[in-house]
Amino acid sequence: MPQVQNGVIWMIIATFFFAFMGMFVKLGSPFFSEIELVFYRSFISLIFIVIIISNKKISLKTNHKKLHFYRSFVGFLSLLAFFYAISHLPLSTAISLNYTSPLFVALLIPFFLQRRPGFKLCCMLLIGFFGAFLVLKPILIGNDAYVGLIGLLSGFGAGLAYLFMAKLGQANEPDTRVVFYFTFLSSLGAALLMFFENINSEIIEHWWMLLGLGISATIAQLALTKAYRVGNTIKNAGLSYLTIFFSSILGLIFFSEILDVQSIVGILLIIFSGIFVSKK
Repeated sequence: MPQVQNGVIWMIIATFFFAFMGMFVKLGSPFFSEIELVFYRSFISLIFIVIIISNKKISLKTNHKKLHFYRSFVGFLSLLAFFYAISHLPLSTAISLNYTSPLFVALLIPFFLQRRPGFKLCCMLLIGFFGAFLVLKPILIGNDAYVGLIGLLSGFGAGLAYLFMAKLGQANEPDTRVVFYFTFLSSLGAALLMFFENINSEIIEHWWMLLGLGISATIAQLALTKAYRVGNTIKNAGLSYLTIFFSSILGLIFFSEILDVQSIVGILLIIFSGIFVSKK
């Protein structure tokens, strides 16, 4: 199977499990802070990654320490902002804000990968962004405007992290090594921030939420890293919009977030642009 097609498959898997990760964040937000959720998401993933690395005997030595740090640090900040938005906004709205990241990828890619995306591809990404805009219905006032800005910043951070991942892929860094450094730094950063919070006793009662969060995040992260390694960066950016579609379905099932006509039109535009980009 061609590498680009492999990248498409891995990207679809990643978006599916990222939607489930968002669902578990939403379920856990009444009981845990954003910092706690980032810690458990990262630490549980780290455990799985360490097991995989040990079994496959993958070395953690790398000649690209700065790239790993940039990817991990930007990803950590983006994750904090993303979980904050999910905790305070409807799931599909928060996901829509975060998945403006493909637009930022398209805008930043000439500076990172030294190649210019085609005009048609840029148009399709803009159409996808407009679809996300329709799903979002950004009539945000008061505190919601602040939360919305945090969500948008998470999209910018995610786009930047994806570009660093693409560069690590070009440097032939193993997927598990990339995910290890990200989960390690995120676990460490969140653990340090948790020192400023009170100890939470809810973990015993709601452990399944945290486990589901960690497992779905691990699968999604590995699939995403693989997609950016073997696939095309712009095509992956377009396909990433599918997370909004999956999260809208989960929002309807678990949180009774009913979609209106405008949101449905937006999702259809998102899917259309993603399919076009993946085949171009």
